[in-house]
Amino acid sequence: MASFFDQVYLVVQQIPRGKVASYGQVAAILGSPRAARTVGWALASLRESNEDDVPWQRVINSQGRVSIRSMRHGVEEQQRLLEEEGVEFDARGYVDWRRFGWDGLSPVELEALLESEQ
Repeated sequence: MASFFDQVYLVVQQIPRGKVASYGQVAAILGSPRAARTVGWALASLRESNEDDVPWQRVINSQGRVSIRSMRHGVEEQQRLLEEEGVEFDARGYVDWRRFGWDGLSPVELEALLESEQ
């Protein structure tokens, strides 16, 4: 079975362009609803060589804001990348979950995804 970090990357790769998910949502999809911080650590640990394969910018906090604290990427860069995909932020830096939130994966979809990677 893939590591939790690898499972995070697989789920995040499913988030469509122009949509966002929260750290907690990704954790819940993976059956670990209390592992939101671990999802953040997984995304923060992406290497430059593979970060282009995982759309890390599409994962934001549960309030609908960018909360990245990385040496390589700042809030402005993540917001810029999302805006290039069509995600809109209000004047206070919030995303409208109703418009831009990703519906996620069902347990059946997750199982099929994980099986396809074995």
